[in-house]
Parts: sequence; C-alpha cells; structure tokens
Amino acid sequence: MPLETAIRGDATRRAYVNARLIDPSQDLDTTGGVIIADGRIVLCGPKVTAKSAGNGTRVTDCKSKLLFPGLLDMRTFTGEPGNEYRETLATASEAAAAGGVTTMIVMPNTDPVIDDVAIVDFILRRTRDTAVVRVAPMAAITKGLKGQAITEFGMLQEAGAVAVTDGNQAVSNAQLFRRALSYANDFGLLVVQHIEEPSLATGVMNEGEVATRLGLPGVPAAAEVIMLERDLRLVELTGARYHAAQISCAASLNVIRNAKQRGLPVSCGVSVNHLVLNENDIGAYRTFFKMSPPLRSEDDRSALIQGLNDGSIDVIVSSHDPQSADTKRLPFAEAEFGAIGLETMFSAALSVHHAGDIALPRLISAMTTRPAELLGLEVGRLAPGAPADFVIADPDKSWTVEDTKLRSRAKNSPFEHRTLEGRVLETVVAGRTVYAYD
Repeated sequence: MPLETAIRGDATRRAYVNARLIDPSQDLDTTGGVIIADGRIVLCGPKVTAKSAGNGTRVTDCKSKLLFPGLLDMRTFTGEPGNEYRETLATASEAAAAGGVTTMIVMPNTDPVIDDVAIVDFILRRTRDTAVVRVAPMAAITKGLKGQAITEFGMLQEAGAVAVTDGNQAVSNAQLFRRALSYANDFGLLVVQHIEEPSLATGVMNEGEVATRLGLPGVPAAAEVIMLERDLRLVELTGARYHAAQISCAASLNVIRNAKQRGLPVSCGVSVNHLVLNENDIGAYRTFFKMSPPLRSEDDRSALIQGLNDGSIDVIVSSHDPQSADTKRLPFAEAEFGAIGLETMFSAALSVHHAGDIALPRLISAMTTRPAELLGLEVGRLAPGAPADFVIADPDKSWTVEDTKLRSRAKNSPFEHRTLEGRVLETVVAGRTVYAYD
C-alpha cells in the first residue's frame, strides 16, 4: 500500500556507498551501498561502489556508517485535528525525520476522532500538504471512541486506514469486540488493542513496592494480562488478525508466546520506553515517566528484551504522545499520561544493543521490516523497487537530549537531559533528504 507524504520522488540518480548495510528483509548485513532514482531503490548490496555507480550518478560516501530502511512507528499520537497546540502533523513529521522515522502511523484519538472517511481523507490531505515523512492513519474501532458502536471498517480501509484501534483505550465490551474482530476479519484488517482492563487500571504507576514507597496508587500487571487473555479467546472464536499495541510485563509476554505457539494470528509491540526504563526511573515523582501502560519492574524490562530477542515481541514503537506543560507539570497523580518519543526512538533503542542485549539487525527489524509486514506496506526494506526511504546513522555518536532542541511541539521526553549513544545523520524519504544532522 502506498503512503502519503508532501515529498515527491526525486528523479536524480544517486548512490550511497561505503556503508554498513542492514536490511532485515533480505537478511543483509554487509558493507556496500544503494543506488536510487525516481524515489525508488534501483540496486542494493555489496556490489554498489563509487566505481560501479556509473557516470552522472551523484555519489555520497557514508564513511562506514550504518545505512538501513527508514523506521516505521506504529503508534504515534498527534493533536491534529483539534489539539494542534500539542502537536501537528507537520511538527510530528519534523521530529520523526530527525529520529530516522520515515513512516508514522497516527492514532485516531483526535478531535474529531478518525472514525469517518472524511477524517481519514483530511489526514491524508494534510500529510500531502505539510508532512516531510509518510503518514497513514489507524481508524477508530468504535464511533467516537465510546465503545458502543463499530465504525465502517471496509470504507475506512478503502479510504486509506491501515488498521483499526481505539488508541489509548481498550474496547472493554467483550461482545462488541468479538463483533469488531469478526467484521475486521472480512477485510483482512489488523485490529490493534490497548490492553488494559479499565476497571483495574485506575492507578498512576506500576503496583508494587516502589508505588507503596511513593504513596501512589498502582496498576497491577493483571490489568494487562486479563484483557490480553480475554482478547485472545475472542481471536480463537473469530480467526481475526490481532495486535496488542504495547505489552509491559513478563506475564503478558508468556501469554503472547503461548498464543503464537498455538498458531493464533497474533502479534504485539513494546514501547522503547519499556525496553530502556523501569519504575525506579520515576524517582522524585517525575511526570515525564508517567505512561500507560506504566513502567514496570526491572525483571519485566529484562523479560521484554528477551521477548524481543526470540521474536515473541514483533515491533518497537515510540508511543509518541505529546502533552503540554500545563498537563505534565503537575503533581504526579494529577498529570496526564504520555511521553514524546519520535526523535529519540532509534537512539534509545540502540542503548539495548550497546548493552549487549540484542543484535543490531534484530533491533532494526522490529522498527522496519516487521511493522511493514503487519500493516501490508511496501516500506521497511531496501530491495530494488522499494521506496527510497532510508537512514544513515552513527551508532557511536553521543548526543544529549535537550528540550530546546527537540523538534516536537511538546517537550515531555523521559530522556530529557540524558546522553544517548547513536545519532541519525541523514534521513531520506522518496529519494530526497528530509533531515541532515548539523
């Protein structure tokens, strides 16, 4: 499926050479380069050199830096339409480009909600007019995100929605969700669920010793597991494709593993925050660490990394959720949930690799090839004929996250003032450079 962007394909023939090429879709990890023209990949592999590029080809020496497919973020919240003060498609796309994200999948939690063909069309038109990366929406499962009536999945898919979800809230009515799964199955449409049982998820951080010490109400891991197990029973009934948007604990990981072993058509994601941070990072009531699902224990974090390693976890997301200072700089219990992450997703995820916990190709696959496969998109690979969307990065370059330099309109980054190792140097979309490190 093609994706919208304001960037038109560049007809110039260009070659990027002398790079460490990583393309999980081809099991490629080698020294080589890519040749692009008309916004598409022409050739990729070890045979691409400055000498073989041909006359009239503009050559860029990557100086042994990484070159890999542009990242695809399956979970991006923006404020447009309705709450542009938080984030617009334009500002989110600028942050995405700086973080190596060439495709954003935006959530339906807007005002009005993306539950109608006209709003899907609006998102795509605004993308064509303002965004520097590719954008596609997920449409709402229920009208107005109210959990009472199902939207018109077929029409929404035809208009350009790549999946259906109620974003940051679960569809808690089991009968309604069963019908939604059955309906989505008719169109082969992926159903994405936020797995928290709402009557149990009434706290503000992970339930346990740390929450008790801080005097904050906790959210038990059971709130996540109960919803996940219920959903998987409904998947068994319907045969629909199901994706748990974010898992955060070892118990959920075990449930997903068992479901996959039984052959159910299920997948799951994890936010980069839950791979890198844990409940102890909340420290002195830092509201930038208040997320849904909450940051869990260190044992849970370690289990999630193992799940990513063995393929039980399919994708990594930024879970970019911009909030204003008015809603974040409050007492912890009163602050809104959410953190921005488009610009830091790659660098933060790379810290797991630097710690020796996961191989680089597997890490990149979870942010490129695998999410593209789940959504049926043509991006996320460097094969000839694929869109010329890719990233050049220095895995060893350190930088410090400062709110004044972040491109997102919101500044609620959990990595604020933290030094990350690994920096995007150039981001290319449809053959055009949309970001270059100064």
